[in-house]
Amino acid sequence: MTGITIKSVVDSHSKVGEGAVWDDREQVLWWVDIPAGLIHRFDPKTGENTNKSYGEPVGCLALRDAGGMILATKSGFWTYDWDTGARAPIHDPEPHLEHNRFNDGATDAQGRFWAGTMKDGGGGDPERLGTFYRLDPDMSVTKWKNGIFTTNGMAFSPDGRTIYYSDSNPAERTIWACDYDTETGTPGPERVFFDTRAVAGRPDGGTVDSEGCYWQAGVSGWQLYRISPEGELLMTIDMPIEKPTKPMFGGKDLDTLYVTSIGVGLTEGRDQPDAGNLFAISGLGIKGIPQWRFAG
Repeated sequence: MTGITIKSVVDSHSKVGEGAVWDDREQVLWWVDIPAGLIHRFDPKTGENTNKSYGEPVGCLALRDAGGMILATKSGFWTYDWDTGARAPIHDPEPHLEHNRFNDGATDAQGRFWAGTMKDGGGGDPERLGTFYRLDPDMSVTKWKNGIFTTNGMAFSPDGRTIYYSDSNPAERTIWACDYDTETGTPGPERVFFDTRAVAGRPDGGTVDSEGCYWQAGVSGWQLYRISPEGELLMTIDMPIEKPTKPMFGGKDLDTLYVTSIGVGLTEGRDQPDAGNLFAISGLGIKGIPQWRFAG
């Protein structure tokens, strides 16, 4: 696509960069390096990226309306304050699964935080041990769907009435959609939204734009995809790295698309010196939507 610019903005060389969330109050991007247990804060005004170690794998995060954040980690859901380092456990739904950790998540329009687990790579071959959970503002946790290899791609339509999720495993590589009951926080029956066997990349993180289109990071495919609400592929963007992981619109006008990436397990013989970095894509002419905050 002509007219767009793709720039590496943080030379992080992350193991597994993920979990990008735009903070419209502070005008910064929060993101993580999952296995390194690092929480990053990128300020595009200054170009400064700072990080803090959490001490265990962090899959994703949600900003809290009252301040601070919720983390979904190796040991469950936690509250966390970036400024003070204060943390408190909420709930670990899977203490019996020693190799599982949280991976991807998103917050709905009513302030509920959704996140899914998966068997980590250090635990041997992949298994269908992943489950999606809903954390309500009262800090109660509800189990929704299990039997997933790699929980991923969580996002909500702009009106909050459709929930998207995916399984990145090569045996599935599918994005699903469900009608979403906003009053109860309950997804309806799933339907196949997009089968990524039609493109090069498997589904990783996702987000939606102001027109309701779903953006997928095509991990292992060197590409990003924009998909219409009807499941039609509208745009393909070639990336300079093999494993993009999570797109997120940010910036003052929500017209910059940030993309995290993976810096390990890469195909030999392919030149990608910026693998694992944070990227910013400009010139798309497309805007995102503000990210909802956890209401608890």
